[in-house]
Amino acid sequence: MRVYLLLMLVAAAVTFLTTPAARWVAMRTSAISAVRARDVHSVPTPRAGGLAIMLGIVVAVLLASRMPFLEGVFEDRQVFGIVGGALIVCALGWADDIWDLDWLTKLAGQVLAAGFMALNQVQLVTLPTPGGLTIPSSRLSLIATVLVVVIAMNAVNFVDGLDGLAAGIIAIGGTAFFLYTYRLTAEDTPDNYASLAALMMAVLVGVCVGFLPHNFFPSRIFMGDSGSMVLGLVMAGAAITVTGNIKPDVMTGAAAIPALFPLLLPVAVIMLPLTDMAMAVVRRLAAGKSPMAPDRLHLHHRMLALGHSHRRAVLILYVWTAVFAFGAAALVEWDWRIVMSCTAAAVLLAIVVTMGPLRNRGRFLDDDAALEQAGHGSAMAGRPAAPRPRAGAGLGPHAPQNNEESHA
Repeated sequence: MRVYLLLMLVAAAVTFLTTPAARWVAMRTSAISAVRARDVHSVPTPRAGGLAIMLGIVVAVLLASRMPFLEGVFEDRQVFGIVGGALIVCALGWADDIWDLDWLTKLAGQVLAAGFMALNQVQLVTLPTPGGLTIPSSRLSLIATVLVVVIAMNAVNFVDGLDGLAAGIIAIGGTAFFLYTYRLTAEDTPDNYASLAALMMAVLVGVCVGFLPHNFFPSRIFMGDSGSMVLGLVMAGAAITVTGNIKPDVMTGAAAIPALFPLLLPVAVIMLPLTDMAMAVVRRLAAGKSPMAPDRLHLHHRMLALGHSHRRAVLILYVWTAVFAFGAAALVEWDWRIVMSCTAAAVLLAIVVTMGPLRNRGRFLDDDAALEQAGHGSAMAGRPAAPRPRAGAGLGPHAPQNNEESHA
């Protein structure tokens, strides 16, 4: 555990310290989110934070490669497949942050990155169900791998619409997934706790934590596509590597449920992004529009429309992520009846926080107070005050920062 915590700290430190440099690069390359009518931010904001995130991953993985404890992880090509795929989508995302690539070009790049991972043994070949289920052909395996990776990347990309939202969700959900992978490794190989999935999740949590101080409202830099796609790809890659290691017979009796976790837990981790993406696609297709057409009906928009401030909306969505992710992870350790009861109570509490009186609590986690504290008053001077959205009165003036909405 200490090794993983050290790597998490290194990834966080590198990302935190290099984010100002990424901001400088974004300014010099015009990777900047201009202020549009549908945007949340009030001033043009750099959006190449993914460069610092990627650097944090690379440095932490290189350090891990020199540690005897993890030498077995680097005996095959999987780790290089994940890091290499992340580098591909980071470069793709950076190009999109600068030039606003069309959706077909970005999809082709995502497929290329997923294919690179599959060629380096990060491939979904079995489904971890009790008794095991093997994918019958290499072609289907490749298609399944690409599909899972592309969906994960776009799910994280879709939800990256408020300051600190995507990084926080992945940090919280990634922590739950890390604890699961660590426990699974301890059960599977009690004499060796080294695990590629645990390594990548520790690093992923670290880079998110390191980036958040720069990205939480009011944000000084956005992660951009170069960051959101990297987070989704690494999450998917870690999940895929776990599917090849699970042994359903390791856990018996009522604990046989965890045999499904390499599939279920990653879904729980990104439940909000997946839900948001599915709703957006259905909504737009039903309206006769492209699935990538921008609109203002995302989950975070709805939170703002309920009357929540930017920061309250983000923190409440953090709560929902924790409920899903840790609720699923708890099934590994405790009886499912206890877990379901506690999760149901947590869901009720989250509903009260979401729909209750916090929506009109004056300056509690108010955006204006945060802007004043951060010294953004001068940046707002001369700009007309945005009207507060009223609960049930439709959508407020806010919209995603820079990612999915700029894809159209």
